Amino acid sequence: MDKLRITGGARLHGEIAVSGAKNAALPILCAGLLTAEPLTLSNVPRLNDISTTLRLLGRLGVHAEHGADGTVQLRADKVDSLEAPYELVKTMRASILVLGPLLARFGQARVSLPGGCAIGQRPVDQHIKGLAALGADISIEHGFVVARAQRLKGTTIRTDMVTVTGTENLMMAAVLAEGRTVLDNAAREPEVVDLAELLIKMGARIEGHGTDRIVIEGVERLHGAEHRVTPDRIEAGSFLCAVGAAGGDITLRGAAPGAMGATLAKLEAAGLRLECGPDWIRARMDGRPQPVDIRTQEYPGFATDMQAQMMALNTLADGTSVIVETIFENRYMHVQELCRLGAEIDIDGHTAVVRGVARLSGARVMATDLRASASLVIAGLAAEGQTIIDRIYHLDRGYEQMEVKLRALGAQIERLSGKEPA
Repeated sequence: MDKLRITGGARLHGEIAVSGAKNAALPILCAGLLTAEPLTLSNVPRLNDISTTLRLLGRLGVHAEHGADGTVQLRADKVDSLEAPYELVKTMRASILVLGPLLARFGQARVSLPGGCAIGQRPVDQHIKGLAALGADISIEHGFVVARAQRLKGTTIRTDMVTVTGTENLMMAAVLAEGRTVLDNAAREPEVVDLAELLIKMGARIEGHGTDRIVIEGVERLHGAEHRVTPDRIEAGSFLCAVGAAGGDITLRGAAPGAMGATLAKLEAAGLRLECGPDWIRARMDGRPQPVDIRTQEYPGFATDMQAQMMALNTLADGTSVIVETIFENRYMHVQELCRLGAEIDIDGHTAVVRGVARLSGARVMATDLRASASLVIAGLAAEGQTIIDRIYHLDRGYEQMEVKLRALGAQIERLSGKEPA
């Protein structure tokens, strides 16, 4: 199993490119099931979750090619299976996103209940409730969601909670439903907007994406399209936290600062000097960060996917900060590992109190989930001495060659193969 070895203390300088957003690419790939015509996607990151999704689509009969330049060619004209098996779905919760497209286009689907990071309960009941409202007959059989419908019929759906994948699944189902569908309490994330923009290019009739009320007029069929995946705002935010912790002067190219308002505001409050253009961000940092209180919220609030990285930055702050996690009930598993590096953090339910320290010390730590992995990298970059991060397969699910990009900025970081002694 691969590890990362980081020798901390190097300031970061230079330019790197931001990859396409994993959380946008995954539903967009699943949208390829909605048409028999070719779909050409660009800026698709090379990540384990992307590879898993392409394998899943291939199992369903979709022809998929992922080029070295980040392009993906999809053609779903010969779908010969409507079952998403457990062995592929168990590692990635986003696999549930094939449910809506399969049901909408083929009238049935059998999808294993999903897995993914162990960061808390992420039920699919809102997906099931919404699809049932559209007229589907749904049951849970032997760990599978089994859905059938002659043709879905538009209706008004109000989810009990804001759910990103739920909004995406229901939007993809509704584009081929008969009549009008209204999604109330819809997620507003940029990744939802990116999916809607692709669907519109494919011939869907969608309005209101980016608000909490999305209106969809169903159409008989969709056609092929070309689309560029939006930049990864979480990756960009993670690199900004890294320079905040390690110090230096970096520029991110191919970024989307317009989608990062809450993150950029907190980073500026922490002391980063930021300059932004339409598709770039420059960040400079000298000295210790200032403590920043955080409360995670649905977009446009502060993203739960940035909580661990900002906590790593707060461990070095000149003062005490309070972090409240409102989205997932089990997303503080990185705390114990950060404390192994010398952080001082106390947990009380959903609240973490972080007392900043002047320095962290390198140690051997273990990644527990995707964003926790990034927080340990950030802390390791600033720590004195050497840090070894185990179980970085989590990191590879969501960050494209993170260690390569950090080395380009001057970090002392290398990947160790599972057989190489640390």
